[in-house]
Amino acid sequence: MGTQRSHVCEPRAPRGRAGVRGSRQRRACAVDRGARRVIGQDYWWVLLIKAVVVVLGLTTIAAYLTYAERKVAARIQLRLGPNRVGPFGLLQPAADAVKLLFKENAAPANRDRLLYLVGPSLAGGAAVLAFAVIPMGINNWFNYQFHWDIAHFNVGLLFILGVTSLGVYSLFLGGWSANSKYSLLGGLRSSAQLISYEMAVSFALIGTIILAGSLDLEQIVGAQQQTWFIVLQPLAFVLYFSGAFAETNRAPFDLPEAETELVAGYHTEYGSMRFGLYFLGEYVNMVIVSSIATTLFLGGWLPLFPFHPFDWIPGPLWFLGKVVVLLFFMMWVRWTFPRLRYDRLMNFGWKVLLPLGLLNILITGTVVALRA
Repeated sequence: MGTQRSHVCEPRAPRGRAGVRGSRQRRACAVDRGARRVIGQDYWWVLLIKAVVVVLGLTTIAAYLTYAERKVAARIQLRLGPNRVGPFGLLQPAADAVKLLFKENAAPANRDRLLYLVGPSLAGGAAVLAFAVIPMGINNWFNYQFHWDIAHFNVGLLFILGVTSLGVYSLFLGGWSANSKYSLLGGLRSSAQLISYEMAVSFALIGTIILAGSLDLEQIVGAQQQTWFIVLQPLAFVLYFSGAFAETNRAPFDLPEAETELVAGYHTEYGSMRFGLYFLGEYVNMVIVSSIATTLFLGGWLPLFPFHPFDWIPGPLWFLGKVVVLLFFMMWVRWTFPRLRYDRLMNFGWKVLLPLGLLNILITGTVVALRA
């Protein structure tokens, strides 16, 4: 997946010895144009292939994150975890998917039919759309510069913040359309929680924008060539990742689906693959917030050890390795800390994260202005 470096074919040379060179150059340009038609982004089907690869890849990763989390939880609780379906239980996600496909799709009789279907559809769609602009590396192959993303925007970070904020509609519509008191309370909780923590997360990211001087994700990664932003912005990283737990409804911030209070929260009345879409969307969102943290604070695809013998490892592998570490941390936190009380959750967002985010912006802006 990537875009090609622009090549310019010079005008045709006169006949003679120079004409031979011109003929060779024309043949090289013809090969170059043919390669661009195959590798580049000249046609819609190239973008279609990239989109299919990203959707299938994220779906597969999210499915196996459920397996990984069950293994991590079992390790923490001194259990074995899934180990029956396939070698080491590796086919457990496939078995779960088949089970959900064949379950009865029961639904409330007094539901809002249209909104009831729209809610699960938005669960993972916004997260997948956000992943389209996250760069995972740049490679030069066959004299072409490949960018490991679907699309490149010079305001990529702003696009991600706008798209990920659409996730609140999925949770609210799921709770509202079912006409169930537990679903409605879960939907209202999720709306209040996501809107509150969206501001804290956005303020935490402004510090990286000030340091990089750009909203372009590739330029933000390039600005971390010397020092990763987690070193320059440790408070912003803590604020962002704390808000990310609330954004993804993960423990200890999983109040919208608190089992002891709301049965299952906003997706109480969902079953079969409609519930599966909500379940899958949670893990896709985990991948997205970890990818954003990797891009903005951990140097993106830049290597952790930029010297031999680690210099042969491609950038996308470094990127995926950092994302895996953050995903493991999110799983570890879920199975270690208890759920917060709802009023404390809201107070933490408005009275702790938000003021600290504003303070971080003030300090970062002052330091950058004094050093300019």
